[in-house]
Amino acid sequence: MGDPAGIGPEVVVKALVGPDVRAACVPLVVGSVRVLEESARQLGVPARFRRIDGPTALPGGAVGVVEPDGADPGDFSMGRVSASCGRAAVACILRAVDMVQRGEAQAMATAPIHKEAMRLAGYQELGHQELLARVTGARDLATMLVSGRLRAVHLTTHRSLRNACDAVTRGNILARLELTDRCLRAWGVRKPRIAVAALNPHGGEGGLVGREEVDEIAPAVRDACAKGVDAQGPFPADSVFLRAIAGEFDAVLAMYHDQGHIPVKVHGFERSISVTLGLPFIRTSVDHGTAYDIAGKGVAQHASMVESIRTASALATGLALDRAAESESGARPGVSGGKS
Repeated sequence: MGDPAGIGPEVVVKALVGPDVRAACVPLVVGSVRVLEESARQLGVPARFRRIDGPTALPGGAVGVVEPDGADPGDFSMGRVSASCGRAAVACILRAVDMVQRGEAQAMATAPIHKEAMRLAGYQELGHQELLARVTGARDLATMLVSGRLRAVHLTTHRSLRNACDAVTRGNILARLELTDRCLRAWGVRKPRIAVAALNPHGGEGGLVGREEVDEIAPAVRDACAKGVDAQGPFPADSVFLRAIAGEFDAVLAMYHDQGHIPVKVHGFERSISVTLGLPFIRTSVDHGTAYDIAGKGVAQHASMVESIRTASALATGLALDRAAESESGARPGVSGGKS
């Protein structure tokens, strides 16, 4: 359900009343029945929720809600950071992980959470991915943003730019290329073609404006090719994403957070989603934040929530990623900023 004070409950409710989600899966929400019902009431949509203990297909179009202890935050204000909402969000994530790992659900799709609210609730992780890494013990995770034909995998995400540059090493790049190749193959891309973005302007100009391409990135690409990974580059970051959109590559490895996020969101922010690579289960997410500034106003776009659920369902049922994210979107942002 995400942070109750953000747009998470709203986009979940909107997604569930449309035809696309029901056609793709039997949806279960991990969250607060009260919060969801209040969101539906404010939106004026005919969504019906019923508390259940486990996976059950409910008759009459009602949606089952698994409500773990702590999922209801009590009194809270929309658009305000609070420890109670941070605790509620994490309680729902942990219960969803438990359900997927027990086989009670085939995949999970997450609505946005708020880092500061999590911190107030006593959690030190910076977001979903860090929390999921801790509770599953997974050591090699990566964020892949998807918008239509464009897929951007990130070498680093939640690091300062200065620290992210320090992580551009031959070993780190090789490991990320192998993970990307492995996951894309598992999701139906038979021979993944992976482009590697340069760190420095113009691809480093042969070392004139930076040595990372010469000393770290290009050797890692050669290492990956020697291991059977179709990696190419490094290519200047100002053109490689356009080449991927045109179909030349199946994914682009970005060196840091904004290098990958910006082209994906410009290409199709409304429908862009995130897929976590390296978890022992399928997890997708919306590609936007809690948008506290518009929370409770009923104006949040829910296309990203729909796409994240549809993609999770497609991957869980064996549909190739090429088809799961086949739709191109020319839409532009309908969700305001917020923190994710």
